[in-house]
Amino acid sequence: MLIQTILNRIEKQPGFVYERCKLRQDGRLTLEITLRPKRGSRPICSGCGRKGPGYDTLAQRRFEFVPLWGILVFFLYRPRRVDCPRCGKAKVEKMPWARGKNRLTTTYAWFLATWAKRMSWKEVAVSFMTSWDSVVRSVKMAVEWGLANRDLEGVTAIGTDEICWRKRTKNKFVTLVYQLDAGKKRLLWIGPNRTTKVFRSFFDWFGPERSGKLKFVCSDMWKPYLRVIAEKAVNAVNVLDRFHVASHMSKAIDQVRAEETRELKAKGKEPVLTKSRWCLLKRPENLTDNQVDKLKDLLACNLKTIRAYLLKEDFQRFWDYVHPGWAGFFLDKWCTRTMRSRLKPMKKVAKMLRAHRPLLLNWFQAQGEIDLGCVEGFNNKAKVITKRAYGFRTYDMLKIALYHSLGDLPMPKFTHRFC
Repeated sequence: MLIQTILNRIEKQPGFVYERCKLRQDGRLTLEITLRPKRGSRPICSGCGRKGPGYDTLAQRRFEFVPLWGILVFFLYRPRRVDCPRCGKAKVEKMPWARGKNRLTTTYAWFLATWAKRMSWKEVAVSFMTSWDSVVRSVKMAVEWGLANRDLEGVTAIGTDEICWRKRTKNKFVTLVYQLDAGKKRLLWIGPNRTTKVFRSFFDWFGPERSGKLKFVCSDMWKPYLRVIAEKAVNAVNVLDRFHVASHMSKAIDQVRAEETRELKAKGKEPVLTKSRWCLLKRPENLTDNQVDKLKDLLACNLKTIRAYLLKEDFQRFWDYVHPGWAGFFLDKWCTRTMRSRLKPMKKVAKMLRAHRPLLLNWFQAQGEIDLGCVEGFNNKAKVITKRAYGFRTYDMLKIALYHSLGDLPMPKFTHRFC
């Protein structure tokens, strides 16, 4: 079977013909495929998209196509200029296999963008013998097309959080908003920094009509987020992320453990809390055998850290309740016991939970309706993307990478799928 026949099957170009194929050995093995317009066909103006009379022919151009068996493939074509009466000047014709002045064929650009979801951009460039810039342009093209063609209807549940994407800079955080509906979980929006103004701009972009249809909004206890949600999503139930509650408790236990360790060392007592951090922070079912033995020894001691640990484990019963009334009763009792514990970090957590009591009880209303663990899962994926790229220098590059990997953006239909 001729290569022209295969290309006509999977990559047919309307108005053009694959004229000939030539294999060349010029430092690297390349396959050059020459195209020509069909006889009698008129060129299409790249400005207005209408056919017009030909003006002249430009020099031959090379367009990169998908490599074949490790052989570089190029399309060769001499573009025509169109004497367009509507545009009022001569324009280069529109070529169906490439966009504008891009020397990558559209098919190859989508091929690179698809592989860029599975590997780092550098690995894609090396694997397919192209430049890193070509991969970046391909990903950017895919993101722009996907954002312009995605469907934003039917969004009823969202979650928001921030991640730190670089260190030692003023604007080191970005605000991320995810869709959490059953069967449709994706990154919806990215904003620079984590201010009230930035988060309000999401709802301005999302629109008052879509914001009014939101049923659930999952967030942490940061006040700017809570204020904007109460202002913009008036019909939504604001649910506090369970992970952030557990995170505050873990930090409190770690603080109690660190302070008590210093006290024991100052008094010359046995440092029993040394190397015990993860024994106290991990869930009991996730402990290793050595950590289980270490925890048993610690539970036999009368330590402030153990009292904090037992309070944390006791609070886990809060999430097992079904009725919010009984959960609220348990929360009040737990906060009272914690306030009497004389453990300042744990008392701080108790005060915080009391202040956000209604939002905590909203968790039972949303339970079963949305996946409340998705926000942290998406955050972990976002951090992996930034680490895989060894950090992004600009916010725009970070935005493109996160939309590309987490945005679940649509793709145009092709006659052939490469991967």
